[in-house]
Amino acid sequence: MNPKEKQFKKAYEANFTKVMRLCMGYVEGENAMARDLTQEVFVKVWESMHKFRGESSFDTWIYRIAINTCLLNLRKNKPFVKNYKVEEVTALEIPEPETDKAQMLKQMYACINKLSETNRAIILLELEGMPQKSIAEVMGIRHEAVRTRIHRIKNELTKCIQDG
Repeated sequence: MNPKEKQFKKAYEANFTKVMRLCMGYVEGENAMARDLTQEVFVKVWESMHKFRGESSFDTWIYRIAINTCLLNLRKNKPFVKNYKVEEVTALEIPEPETDKAQMLKQMYACINKLSETNRAIILLELEGMPQKSIAEVMGIRHEAVRTRIHRIKNELTKCIQDG
């Protein structure tokens, strides 16, 4: 195995689960779509490894690719989704009977999906346990702004879930 393959394998093993969960947040927990997006992220990582300049950590770079891939997917599929209300689509996809935990996850993903693109990325990275300084680096904003946004986002999500 050459050095590039070793680096990719190490990055893949260290980040697959995190990238998958990040993608799940962008597709409201739709497992198949999240897997497709995760695969697309790692294809882009493989193809772009020679472009990595080392200005950030390799993991941070992968997260930026993941966020951009998910946002691109949302924009690409937006015209299709506009024709339906989120409540109607999720109602069709919910198998019966559903466990309380699954229902709570669905509700959480629906609330996260209502956030702006930037806030959605920030909270999904926070939920992954990424340090706030790293989130700031990925998002290209100041650390203090990330801390403030996370606080506001958590309040917004709490209200959404309680009202849901």
